Amino acid sequence: MKKATLLIFLVLPLFCLAQTSFKIKGKITNETIPLEWADVSISISEGKIIDGTTSKQDGSFEINLKKGTYKIEISLLGFTDFEKEITIENDTDLGTIILKENTTNLGEVIIESQKKTIEQKTDRLVYNLENNVTTVGGDALSAINTAPGVVVQNNTINILGKGASRVMIDGRMIELTGEELNNFLKSISASDIKNIEIISNPPAKYDAEGLGGIINVIMKKGVRDSWKNTSTVSYDQNKYSIYTLRDNFFYNKNKFRFSASINAKTGYLNATEELKMYFPDGLSHMKSVTKVKTENLSGKLALDYDLSEGTTVGFQYLNDRNNPDFKSDISIENYNTQNELDNVTLNNSFTDKGSKNQTYNAHLITKLDSLKRKLSFDVDYFNYSSKFDRNFVANNYTPFMTFVDINQSGRNISNQDIDNWSFKADMEHPLQALNLSYGAKMSFTNSVSNVLYYNTITGTPELDLNQSNRFKYTENNQVVYVNADKKLNEKWNFQMGLRLENTQSNGFSETMNQETENNYLKLFPTFYASYKKNENNTFSLNYGKRINRPRFDLLNPFRIYINSNSYSEGNPFLSPSFSDNFELVHSYKEILRTSVFVNAIKNGYGVLFTSNPETNTQIVTRENYFKNLNYGIGESYSASFADWWSSENSLYLLGAKTAFIKAINATPSNSLQIDFSTNNTFILGKMAKLQIDFTYTTPFKGGLYEVGYTSSLDIGFKQDFFNKTLQIAFLANDIFNTSYLKKFTSVINGVKQVYDQKESNRFVRVSMVYNFGNKKINVKQRDFGNMEENKRTGGN
Repeated sequence: MKKATLLIFLVLPLFCLAQTSFKIKGKITNETIPLEWADVSISISEGKIIDGTTSKQDGSFEINLKKGTYKIEISLLGFTDFEKEITIENDTDLGTIILKENTTNLGEVIIESQKKTIEQKTDRLVYNLENNVTTVGGDALSAINTAPGVVVQNNTINILGKGASRVMIDGRMIELTGEELNNFLKSISASDIKNIEIISNPPAKYDAEGLGGIINVIMKKGVRDSWKNTSTVSYDQNKYSIYTLRDNFFYNKNKFRFSASINAKTGYLNATEELKMYFPDGLSHMKSVTKVKTENLSGKLALDYDLSEGTTVGFQYLNDRNNPDFKSDISIENYNTQNELDNVTLNNSFTDKGSKNQTYNAHLITKLDSLKRKLSFDVDYFNYSSKFDRNFVANNYTPFMTFVDINQSGRNISNQDIDNWSFKADMEHPLQALNLSYGAKMSFTNSVSNVLYYNTITGTPELDLNQSNRFKYTENNQVVYVNADKKLNEKWNFQMGLRLENTQSNGFSETMNQETENNYLKLFPTFYASYKKNENNTFSLNYGKRINRPRFDLLNPFRIYINSNSYSEGNPFLSPSFSDNFELVHSYKEILRTSVFVNAIKNGYGVLFTSNPETNTQIVTRENYFKNLNYGIGESYSASFADWWSSENSLYLLGAKTAFIKAINATPSNSLQIDFSTNNTFILGKMAKLQIDFTYTTPFKGGLYEVGYTSSLDIGFKQDFFNKTLQIAFLANDIFNTSYLKKFTSVINGVKQVYDQKESNRFVRVSMVYNFGNKKINVKQRDFGNMEENKRTGGN
């Protein structure tokens, strides 16, 4: 069946009838003279660019299009962008299009035309970063955290009310999750990001992985026939200090495009944790203070070359290295039932931690004919390796701090190595009746993880085979998909897709001689419908089915010690979760956006903070233990209260209904949650901006856990110099130090646990960004008809 489906996809283009294309032309000028080098792009209803060119010396341009409705966008540095919806039924002459200067003097205040901060597309929300001052000098993770409806907490990137999300860079999936993904995103400069796409229900073309959808980070590209360099240096001060240096270079001339970046960061963070466990025989109170080294070095290379007018080949390489060693001082105070201090355990540990990953991509994109049929091939290789080496000693003391004995002394070593190969082919195949796309993908993953535990209480390390393990895991996926969109008329637009994923996984524990297999074939449908009632009101409805596969390290069944009274262990029997996502969106004048959504999760898995009352030990495990129905309504309001004051505001009301599908001796509990954010930009003069942001989330109960409130007040300031070639920015982040995880509470087996965690969220940052280069290399003008390919491979 799979082979037949692939064969149909491959031969379908041969049976499609030829279509007639029509010529669209025009002339671009300002108030007096023609404008050369203006970018002209043509996009279809969901915002996908399908063609483009640049204006010639006399301002003229020509593009061939098939019959249909499109949006034409014209942009040129220093001028306000031009947008218009056009319907092509025959050759069309748009006549003279006049672009206006984008700067207007209002007394001593200069108002500059800028892109809308938030744009609602058929299947995604686009967040433009250029208006947000607080991201200057920051990284991709902090930029994602400022996106509407997105929250980063506990090493997880969540779309509000929908769950954890995967992350793509320029449409290519990053094969990392959790802390490793966050570290990678911290190596990317926010100033190199063009915009962020929040795709809660991704189309069939994209991987179905991630209950909360996909965050697609679109990087800036070099302007054609130019070179540019951006250098950034920043200094962060929390309890300790962090230094960051970034440099990004673009070169684009004729058929050749090249970009390179390097990022380096060094310094320290302060992290504090507090855990209270209420055992039957008394309270166990853990306090931890950790000094975490921040040491990162990363780089990126990208090369693209136009073999012909319609064919581009390219190569990308990314490398990221982290070495976050840390020293922890942990005290555990144990009380009796009369709340009297019984004893104290002091843990001293040092952890040598490191990770590195590298990604290779080779791609070919070719335009098959003048009817805009395009075929692309991608080959990707990803390697990730990590090490975790902790030495710790735990000593017991009396309430008066008299030494009693050694509680535990050990060395915990964990290493992991992951390799992934993927091969992908995508076809864009516009037809007379609809726009069709289809493709196939194969992915092969191998993971090997080792856990070693040495007992060092005698001074001589002794390997404990009962707490050591070598775990091998393989996962292979075969995918085919088809997607079609159709604009019925000026009001209605539809898009449907089907994605079929076949997965085979195998986990083998050498120590336990235990093998776990899980094979499944799943269909993931998607559907979108949009209705434009009038110029002011647009409605859209979408549905998508998603999957959430466990991280590889969560499948290793052996334990890693957090301290002498706490350890974490994986579960080789974890299986994927599935979700059905529904969303109804209303947009009013692209100013007020209302989203109503429902997200049903089946076979959900997550962390369980269980405990052993006999030994007063915390056990961190993972289980498929719940099903969940999340629902909510979100309001986003974009306002300009004055020429110098613009504001983006959002308010979400979230709820859930949880049921446990596994006997975990706990009772689910849910409550409503309110999430509010406001981002305000003030133009102080020709070259200065002030940003004031505030977020607040109420306390809430969600299934097994109860979580305290979080809030943050951030103030940023940016001053431009020398025609914006130099920027100096200041940021005071989380001024009142209230954005940390607090009162994270659960009750399992009658034992209540309350956890708090702070990770240097309050800091002050000073940044300097310097841009220089040649905007236009002197080359002969030529039409450039593969804008979409260049957008993907670094040409725009």
